[in-house]
Amino acid sequence: MSRVSVTGSKRVIDDVIEAAYAHHSLHVTDYDDRYEGFDPGTSLEGAETVNERLVTVRSLESILDVDEGDADVARSLDDDELVDELDRVRGRVNELNDERDELQAAIRDRQEEIDRLEPFAELGIDLEYLRGYDSVEVVVGEAKPAAVEAALEDADSIDVFDVFAGGDVVAIVARPTDPDAEGVVQDALVGVDIALLDVPDADASPEEYVAELEAEQADLRDELDAVERELESVKEEAAGFLLRAEEELTIEAEKKEAPLSFATTENAFVAEGWVPTESYPDFEAAVVDAVGDHVEVEELERASFTPDGDHHTESVDDESGGSAGESAADAERETEAAVATDGGHAAHGSDDPPVVQDNGGAAGPFELLVQAFGRPKYSEFDPTLLVFLTFPAMFGFMIGDVGYGVLYAAIGLFMYSNYEGAFRELGSVAMWAGGFTILFGIYFGIDVFGYHAYQLLGIHWPVAGKGLSPADLNWGLSFLVVSVVFGIVHLNIGHVLSFVSTLQQHGIKHAVYEAGSWLLILNGAWIWIFSQVFPNSKPDFLFEAVSTLTFGAVSFSGFPVLIGWAGAAAAVLGLVLLGIGEPPELAEFLSPVVNVISYARLMAVLLAKGGMALAVNLLAFGAYIDDGGDGSFHFIFSADYLAEVQNTADYELVFAGITTAFDPASIGAVGVVALVGGIVVALVGHLVVLLLGVTSAGIQAVRLEYVEFFGNFYEGGGRAYLPFGRDRKYTRDD
Repeated sequence: MSRVSVTGSKRVIDDVIEAAYAHHSLHVTDYDDRYEGFDPGTSLEGAETVNERLVTVRSLESILDVDEGDADVARSLDDDELVDELDRVRGRVNELNDERDELQAAIRDRQEEIDRLEPFAELGIDLEYLRGYDSVEVVVGEAKPAAVEAALEDADSIDVFDVFAGGDVVAIVARPTDPDAEGVVQDALVGVDIALLDVPDADASPEEYVAELEAEQADLRDELDAVERELESVKEEAAGFLLRAEEELTIEAEKKEAPLSFATTENAFVAEGWVPTESYPDFEAAVVDAVGDHVEVEELERASFTPDGDHHTESVDDESGGSAGESAADAERETEAAVATDGGHAAHGSDDPPVVQDNGGAAGPFELLVQAFGRPKYSEFDPTLLVFLTFPAMFGFMIGDVGYGVLYAAIGLFMYSNYEGAFRELGSVAMWAGGFTILFGIYFGIDVFGYHAYQLLGIHWPVAGKGLSPADLNWGLSFLVVSVVFGIVHLNIGHVLSFVSTLQQHGIKHAVYEAGSWLLILNGAWIWIFSQVFPNSKPDFLFEAVSTLTFGAVSFSGFPVLIGWAGAAAAVLGLVLLGIGEPPELAEFLSPVVNVISYARLMAVLLAKGGMALAVNLLAFGAYIDDGGDGSFHFIFSADYLAEVQNTADYELVFAGITTAFDPASIGAVGVVALVGGIVVALVGHLVVLLLGVTSAGIQAVRLEYVEFFGNFYEGGGRAYLPFGRDRKYTRDD
């Protein structure tokens, strides 16, 4: 990327903006008030009018529910056509929208009135009998009749009363002791839990009045439907125009607001930004061709970056050897440009170049996970490819079930096929995660929703399970070792990337102190742990895992003692280098060991999800362990098989299961309920495991990427490359 400066007279600022916009390569850097005598620019004349029209267009699109699918053939749109057509469409849409709002409000009013009449319908008294009296008071409300009557009987201010009840609605007719008194009934009911109701102004019965309101409501709905159809007709007619107008006005607004990012004086402006280095000659030619010698375009510096971490900037000397303003034609512009460029160029500050992440193909969607942490800086290695290679594998290892994997992949395919943007990318990630879940599910004994399908197929499978059964406990411990070894490899990659990046940017000395030290500590410590040094203090499964995983083809008894002590020496050397280069980091000298142990969560989630699926199947279908409780789990499914299990000495029944109460030979109500209940338990239980798989395996895999892995070499915080300009979709620039 090349950092460029465009300096010129304000008289040509419009033409410069047009040329830069058309070239669509300049990522503009905002001016930050750092230079005396310069101020941020102001919008060009007419910006307010353009923005008002843009707001109007977007409001009309919202009212008509216009989307991209309503676009027609792209064509040009001149200013006069835009203004005239916009006024016409706005007038018609606003008229119809106001009418629609009035009708919707009237329908709501009728519905509220209908709802208000429901209590009176329960009461069953014509509305005309509930008002209009001089000598008695009538009060209607929702309350318990007994409580109302008790309160009225105790009231000295009431001579005589009667209470009419319908459900929880009561109508109270009472004559006050004092003919001139008002509100005596409400005063008497102060201590009663009553919700007073206003009597509607109608003479009909509640049922008749509701019928009238519903008829009015139906007529209003017919009118509303007619207005909706007319709005839909306007939408079909105007949608293409509105999309063209929005695009045209958006482009015009961006151009008119561009000077807000410039440094300006009364007569000159300076714009800075970044362009791809290979585009700079064309960009310079485009601007100069537009305004001639009224502008000076300079390449200030070049930033280079390669995937191995190389990043640096180089100043680019002004070939003219003088100030940027020396080629200007008029003296005023020459003076302003010289001040602006301080004898060579104007620099708004030292901002990093913007970043374009270019991970095409299968790895592209995984940019979403990286950007959730932070877009890579221009000087950083983009870890998207590594996340693509590791995240689905960690997720699949932790779930390891063909059934769940198929569902994850199907959900991902649905999202990928029906959405755009982030949801589409997330769908691709889900498909990859589901694919690896299927692969590991096959490896773990063709697991299908927690059931080892190899048993049903009657075939031998070398990996008998995940370590949940007594007979395959050694597999669970072996997967713990696999998790730790994966962590060692994963962290080594992170530290190596840190070493390369530091080497390229700061030299070998810093690379050794800041990254090489951690590599020595990490590998030295774990070589010592996996060595024969103090063998009696280390668990056997550390060394037996290799034999288990290779089915006895390879054995490993630990690294020799000499290599073990060499590893310890390397770790100590790493500590010394760390103490020399980065003394404060000595407080974290155990992190290489702790961070690797953190990867044990892979095995923990594997067993947890496998155990949950096992528990669901055990509750629904029953299970037993063969070999007197020392073998593997087997599911029962049927009443006949349950009886066989109970009568076999070598079988240990774990749980009889719900569905096993169903016997096809003698179908009864209890058996049918048990069958349905067991199926419901299985479906709901596996759905819960499926959802928890996303929150547990997904979050844990992301955590290992962000905390343990990224923490070694990656910071993020880069800016996306957003070139000034826009690709037209609905209009043509004729």
